[in-house]
Amino acid sequence: MHRLMHLARIIGLVSAVVALSACSAIKLGYNSLPQVSAWWLDRYLDFSDGQAQRVREDLGRLQQWHRRQELPQLAALLQQVERLVPDQTTAEAVCALVPAVRQHVVSLADQAEPAVVTLALNLGSGQLDHLKRKYARNNADYREEWTRLSPADLREKRFRQYLERVEMIYGSLGEQQRTIMRNQVAHTLFDVELNLQDRQRRQRDILQTLESLAGQPVPLGQARKVIHGLVFRTFESPDPLYRGYQESMIQEGCRNLAELHNNTTPKQRSNAVRRLGAYRHDLEEMAAQPQGTVGAGNP
Repeated sequence: MHRLMHLARIIGLVSAVVALSACSAIKLGYNSLPQVSAWWLDRYLDFSDGQAQRVREDLGRLQQWHRRQELPQLAALLQQVERLVPDQTTAEAVCALVPAVRQHVVSLADQAEPAVVTLALNLGSGQLDHLKRKYARNNADYREEWTRLSPADLREKRFRQYLERVEMIYGSLGEQQRTIMRNQVAHTLFDVELNLQDRQRRQRDILQTLESLAGQPVPLGQARKVIHGLVFRTFESPDPLYRGYQESMIQEGCRNLAELHNNTTPKQRSNAVRRLGAYRHDLEEMAAQPQGTVGAGNP
């Protein structure tokens, strides 16, 4: 259910990530999303055959909507970014793009809401137990991958992730640029334990909400209000400390990207324009794909 609550982060690979880290296989990945997402969700909820079929159909319809309504807007957003890349920038200019990305995520979550409600009302207690066990395994993996790292190893891991994403756009970076990035990582506000705490808060919220709905004679309108509140809390933590942390991390990211961009070469910026243009072209092609081919799982 955590993944269904984050459908925006699944199909939202096109919404939020494509602007910074898309790849040439985006069309293949996008066209396969209903099938891949259904398989992913099944790992969390152990669907019955009927549920699995319904989820695949719902995801297919969601993708049709996203392809028709969202992809053209996302292509326009990428074009806006392309126009900014050749020049110097500021943290404020980078952060000015954030509301548009957020709105695409919210729109996708709103569109997915009816399907989430239907699924929630038809879950069984055994499936909720399966979800609890899956969360426990995920949290153990998170601790192994993040919380048990030494400070030096944590910095190195975050640097490597950062470098990979940036080089997808600008191409290979030089030593001076890598030094800037290492310094940014060394002074980050990133807090592994705080992230884990809110992750577990979301999981408890999801489980408690599903337990209040699963198999219960809850009116559809009331169930939708309950799920809407859950989705809102998933994206907007009720913990003011964590909300402040999230906002600070966004501001930090904008500052870091602006600083790094302002230290790139004309060739690297040209690479960025070319690659962003290629991603935009992919989005435009996907948006124009005939509706009859959507959800078929073929590129």
